[in-house]
Amino acid sequence: MLERLINILTYDPKSPMIFSSGLFLFLFLGFSFVYMLLRNKLNTRLVFVTLFSYYFYYKSSGFYFFLLAVVTVSDYLIAGRIGRLKTAPGTKTPAMRRLVALSLIIDLGFLGYFKYTNFFAGLAARLIGENFQPWDIFLPVGISFFTFQSMSYVIDVYRGDIKPVGRLLDYAFYVSFFPQLVAGPIVRATDFVPQIRKPIVITQEMFARGVYLIMTGLFKKAVISDYISLNFVDRIFDNPTLYSGLENLLGVYGYALQIYCDFSGYSDMAIGIALLLGFKFPINFNAPYTSDSITDFWRRWHISLSRWIRDYIYISLGGNRKGKVKQYMNLMATMLLGGLWHGASLNFIVWGGIHGAGLVAHKFFQQEVLHHDRHYHPHGLRKFFAVILTFHFVCFAWLFFRNATFGGVGLMLSQIFTDFHAELLPQLLTGYKYVLLIMAFGYLTHFIPDRWQDRTISLLARGNVVVDAVLLTIIIYIVVQVKSSTIQPFIYFQF
Repeated sequence: MLERLINILTYDPKSPMIFSSGLFLFLFLGFSFVYMLLRNKLNTRLVFVTLFSYYFYYKSSGFYFFLLAVVTVSDYLIAGRIGRLKTAPGTKTPAMRRLVALSLIIDLGFLGYFKYTNFFAGLAARLIGENFQPWDIFLPVGISFFTFQSMSYVIDVYRGDIKPVGRLLDYAFYVSFFPQLVAGPIVRATDFVPQIRKPIVITQEMFARGVYLIMTGLFKKAVISDYISLNFVDRIFDNPTLYSGLENLLGVYGYALQIYCDFSGYSDMAIGIALLLGFKFPINFNAPYTSDSITDFWRRWHISLSRWIRDYIYISLGGNRKGKVKQYMNLMATMLLGGLWHGASLNFIVWGGIHGAGLVAHKFFQQEVLHHDRHYHPHGLRKFFAVILTFHFVCFAWLFFRNATFGGVGLMLSQIFTDFHAELLPQLLTGYKYVLLIMAFGYLTHFIPDRWQDRTISLLARGNVVVDAVLLTIIIYIVVQVKSSTIQPFIYFQF
């Protein structure tokens, strides 16, 4: 039994620990008990949570947790030095710029090596006509998230938006905090650091909202995303020519819902767990498939990343300060880099380019042709068609995101436009009734008014801990009954 316990608690690359796994639920129960015992012992509690966070990362990526430690210590020291050199607000000396450059070299150096070495080496080999066999380089889970988070802190200190964190323990707690460590949301130091040393206050509303978000996130991931993925979407994308164009189109719709439920489900659980621990994270998804433009979509999809690339890439490139043409070029460059952030592959760059082109076209049409301001939203029938058009534009781009090759994209588009077979719909409704019902449910919940969610949370807040625990247990039971026998990692773990 001891050997089995050791095997369960040590790193297994085939079974990383995720929020929807039974092991995490068991460990979190014990963690919560100790956490509440330490609620009035600040430094001890911070050490305990930081160690648990490092263990959580170890269960995800093995001994690569040392990368997290190196990034944490180096950026803490660099930001501290920048703070000491800042003699007045707005001070930006050459020495400070060199320190920021050093931070970028360290953070982007790790990210570049583990994530992009094979990609750029392969491109170079093809240019000179050489055969290239990818090197065996392990990609640590979530490296893009914690490096971006740590980089933003150093840049914010350099810009004067935040003062350096005075204690290494506080900064290590911030960077490694396990709810958002491996897949976001990307939390800014300006939002999180001030909460670290405040007394733990978990109101009834916070507890109810946390339980609600954990329940909905668990349901999104383990019931909706995993079920439609294993029973429909993966089959279509793996062999598109075996299915009609109608099935391929439904497969694209299915993937759009799968990736949303997978990623927003993780974000919901991360925000919910943080609330149960007394910390508040910003929202990361806001019904993105109700967007009436591609600009609106990026205000609703992966909000923390959208704001990160806006503040640290788009604005750094010049934003909209140097004329329309330069603004459009900055948008394209930003989205191409955003595509590359998602993966070391040309298909991700094309995906980013498609979204960049869509943003440029929308801004040009809205501002130069229709002369609307940037806050304009259509209404009535115009809004309906705008939402439909935006949704299908996003789905078209998902083809490049999901398919590993451009050939796969071509095959799916060929099936959709040349071999549609609409007459198969009744047969599909019978053969895939559960998949299609879950898809319909997933999309319909997109349009539920926010006040319904707020009312549900209010009802949970009126109850007590026992009632909320029973509801959470029921959801977990449903998840256990429906979920697949093998753990399905979150899609964004690979980024």
